[in-house]
Amino acid sequence: MPLEEEERITIPDKNGEEHLFEVLYTFDVEGTKGTYIAVAPAEQKEGEDIEVFTFRYEEKVNDEDDLSLYHIESDEEWKMVDEVLDTLRSEELT
Repeated sequence: MPLEEEERITIPDKNGEEHLFEVLYTFDVEGTKGTYIAVAPAEQKEGEDIEVFTFRYEEKVNDEDDLSLYHIESDEEWKMVDEVLDTLRSEELT
């Protein structure tokens, strides 16, 4: 099942502890080979700034519920991803 907005996913941290995240956006970025996902912790305290995490991801072909997440490593890739995120956020406000 492809990711859809308003979906929640679980992501393990470095210690293997799992955390629940709300999917904010999934999108492609022209000029890169990736599909990206922007998520925020599902449990946030009211009044706190929303912390958003962005990853490149791949859905595993044989397992509908499994994703591989990758950190965005290059400044050039991050710049392109950030521009798309800014566009998505501004469209959401209008």
